[in-house]
Amino acid sequence: MEKLKERILREGKSLPGDILKVDSFLNHQIDVKTAEEIGNAFYHRFRDRPVTKILTIESGGIIFACETARAFGYLPVVYGKKGYAANMDEDTFAMGAHSYTRQSDYVVRISKEYLNREDHVLIIDDFLANGEAMTALIALAEQAGAVIEGCGAVVEKSYQPGRKRILELGYEVETLVRISSLENGRILFEETEE
Repeated sequence: MEKLKERILREGKSLPGDILKVDSFLNHQIDVKTAEEIGNAFYHRFRDRPVTKILTIESGGIIFACETARAFGYLPVVYGKKGYAANMDEDTFAMGAHSYTRQSDYVVRISKEYLNREDHVLIIDDFLANGEAMTALIALAEQAGAVIEGCGAVVEKSYQPGRKRILELGYEVETLVRISSLENGRILFEETEE
């Protein structure tokens, strides 16, 4: 997605601690047109799969999961909640994960009511770096007995181990933009085929 690369170069910032700040259009303030284009791009990559639900994690992946679900014909979106909420069923699938951005551990939970062995899920998230969130979602889908049709992330830090971790689990990974480096305040992209 050349337009997304151009937008990241124009508005994104490489911050200390290996952080890509794209909150002006992707993960704080959302450019809805860009989100729609992202959903369409994921649909284009996975349209031949018998997807019945989109699976994501709160909160950054929700908008892109919803746009992907819309592109698939308004599929349900199930998202893993970080932690426990009083309004959540007690009967849940649960998996621990670590956030490098927040420097904290958390437990991802999904109600057993919304994920089961009849589901064919497509996992969508905003970022893929170390793969913690995505491997937690994979583990939850596996606990439910759901079929994982693939995994997608809007932005991948290709120099980190996330992709390798997902591939080693046996699942396909599609990312829209692959960043090869954030060193010295510069954002460099890995060349990929569209």
